[in-house]
Amino acid sequence: MHQEATDAFEYQHTERLELCAVSMADLAALFAINSDPETWRHDPDGRHITADQTRVWIDRAAARWRTDGLSYWSVRLRSDGSTIGVGGVQRHASGGWNLYYRFAPSSWGQGYATEMSQAALAAAAAVDPEVPVFAWIVGHNEASRAVAERLGLKNYGEFVDTNDGVTRLAYADRQPFGPVSAVLDGDAEGESESRRQLH
Repeated sequence: MHQEATDAFEYQHTERLELCAVSMADLAALFAINSDPETWRHDPDGRHITADQTRVWIDRAAARWRTDGLSYWSVRLRSDGSTIGVGGVQRHASGGWNLYYRFAPSSWGQGYATEMSQAALAAAAAVDPEVPVFAWIVGHNEASRAVAERLGLKNYGEFVDTNDGVTRLAYADRQPFGPVSAVLDGDAEGESESRRQLH
């Protein structure tokens, strides 16, 4: 897809949300979200301890817009412009898209994750519809499993995420290309954030 087409996805809006390509403008808000222990309940080792960690994370995510055509959005409420989360899809080493989101606890339970994720799935289908979208979710994360199921993703069972050695449920929007085990249990490398479970 041409660059001007992928550029169009850097800013999107839904019924209640503004989705803007991540940038340093949201450093303070995204550090607050990424450093909150509650948002890392299912993966406490991933919590950001310093703002520099979030700065590096934002730089990496912003670069993915240029290299992959899609990456993460800062998620803001259209009603007041406040930043309540981050999410979207990134390409990972299997060749598919990985769905990710993380929201401030004060925004949980209002359907924002589903609303953002629907926009992310639509963007992935527009940029590269030939590959699957995955969501890697730990089995006890019932809220994220419910979101994945509302999105129509199918649970393909547990696989070892070779990025960090953690066993997770692999949800996807279709049968993964090739043998499932070759895609989900292969030796592909990637960034840890790109495969962390949803929250």
